[in-house]
Amino acid sequence: MYDAVFLDPKDISDLPKQPGVYKFHNNNGDIIYVGKAKNLKNRVSSYFNKSSNHNKKTIRLVGEIDKIEIAIVNSEFDALLLENSLIKELQPKYNILLKDDKSFPYLCITNEPFPRIISTRKRIARNGTYFGPYASVRAMNNVLELIRKLYTIRTCKLNLSDQNIKAGKFKVCLEYHIGNCKGPCEGLQQHKNYQKDINQAAEILKGNLNVPKQLFKLNMQQAAEELHYETAQKYKEKLELLEKFHSKSLVVNPKITDIDVCTIISEEKSAFVNYLRVKNGSITVTKTIQLKKKLDESEQELLLLALIDLRKLYESGTEEVLTNIDIENLPEKFHFIKPQIGDKKKLVELSLKNSLFFKKEKLNQNESSKIKELRVLKQLQNDLRLKELPIKIECFDNSNMQGTNPTASMVHFKNGRPKKSEYRHYHVKTVVGPDDFASMTEIVGRRYKRLKDEKQEMPNLIVIDGGKGQLSSAVKALKKLNLYGKIPIIGIAKRLEEIYFPEDPYPVHISKKSESLKLLQRLRDEAHRFAITFHRQIRSKNTFKIDLEGINGIGDKTIDQLLTHFKSPKKIREASFENLSNVVGTSKAEIIIKAFKQKKED
Repeated sequence: MYDAVFLDPKDISDLPKQPGVYKFHNNNGDIIYVGKAKNLKNRVSSYFNKSSNHNKKTIRLVGEIDKIEIAIVNSEFDALLLENSLIKELQPKYNILLKDDKSFPYLCITNEPFPRIISTRKRIARNGTYFGPYASVRAMNNVLELIRKLYTIRTCKLNLSDQNIKAGKFKVCLEYHIGNCKGPCEGLQQHKNYQKDINQAAEILKGNLNVPKQLFKLNMQQAAEELHYETAQKYKEKLELLEKFHSKSLVVNPKITDIDVCTIISEEKSAFVNYLRVKNGSITVTKTIQLKKKLDESEQELLLLALIDLRKLYESGTEEVLTNIDIENLPEKFHFIKPQIGDKKKLVELSLKNSLFFKKEKLNQNESSKIKELRVLKQLQNDLRLKELPIKIECFDNSNMQGTNPTASMVHFKNGRPKKSEYRHYHVKTVVGPDDFASMTEIVGRRYKRLKDEKQEMPNLIVIDGGKGQLSSAVKALKKLNLYGKIPIIGIAKRLEEIYFPEDPYPVHISKKSESLKLLQRLRDEAHRFAITFHRQIRSKNTFKIDLEGINGIGDKTIDQLLTHFKSPKKIREASFENLSNVVGTSKAEIIIKAFKQKKED
């Protein structure tokens, strides 16, 4: 816990010169940024210093600050930890957001009389001792497979209490007969003997491979001295198995015992951070993450933010950290080293290779995505014989149910992807009854009249959900606006996926496997989904109004009050008399309750 203090931005001169964490609130009370400081007064004041060379995002942040909340802590390191925790909890819009560890796999030694070793993604402390998280399921399974080859640990879920075993409730299974279990369920293995295997397995999970290696070597020698050669051979095989596993993860020098390696490669808009955890000469963890910059953060800020999070995730407590950049004003409890030669330098280079590879893969993915989008748009341009590449496409659809609540929707795709900020819903205003053709004429006319009046950029292609009739109605609207022939327009019929062009009686068929047809189908389906969703909302709201409009004493204002407070008709119907009274008063609440009751009886 920490003590928080709230200040007006005008009072920053009153800030203490102590380490702590600051939170910026906007005028809605939302926390928009969390930061740490060695000196709160100097750090917070720097945001409001006009002579500072702030970037546009920082200027925008400062413009939104309405209130400052500070928390004083004992040290800069405590501030670093608190900042990391608050960012993950609050997720402010101007902070770099780091993924939590909910989806990472762990191995758990369960709290049972005869413990099991299980894999899980949920970490519940009371269930056992957890090891990890592991960077991948494959890495976790490799360790689990090794342990099961070395030790005879049960895999069943039986409740092996002393009482159950003595009562003879269980029988040994196939695992016992093939030598993978020694049968503790029938009392064939004592708890003390079983626990020795568990303790040895725990050492491997901790990364301490030398402990089980020494024990296997000692047991092998002892068996050989007693002329038990078959037993000695078994221990030798286990020792070789452990040596093989260790050699795969051996770094450079087994004398490098317990250190972290963290490197960063930074670009204009993002940074790539790699983290290596090294224990007893072995890399036990490797993880690379991408950070998207929000306020032009420095490499040091980014690396420290990522390092704190990753160390917490992988439960590292070592002070020594190898890195590729100079860290100034070192926080206590960290000993940063930028090695120049030797095995530690090789570790930093290895970490950098991981960062570079991750960056290359990310850039390739983004590039390949853009190349694919361009290819599909060019294919669509060829299939539809368009003069321009259809960068911006708009698609229209109508929706009405038995002639009621006619609505329409328009979706907008840019570069082959939905741009939801440009989606539009329409209430059909001039059409009476279920006339889809007239409705299409109205909404297309309204859309492009507004774009024309506001001198906004027109789309490169208009798609109408429907056949010749719907298309002709849309064309009619464009002709009235003198836009026909200036914007390409087509109709797509659902039944056979036929493409219609204006004034052409015969449809065009695009190959069902064509990526361009799939893009048109996505447009059509998205427009239909958007229209149906809106229509359902309107229909639900209007149905509720119809329920109440015939009741004396309940007008539109009361209905709107109820909908604003309860959000949905269903919640209003389920509301208690007390809750209704708090919104519209007791007399109206009585009328509403009585009306609902009467309707149920009818």
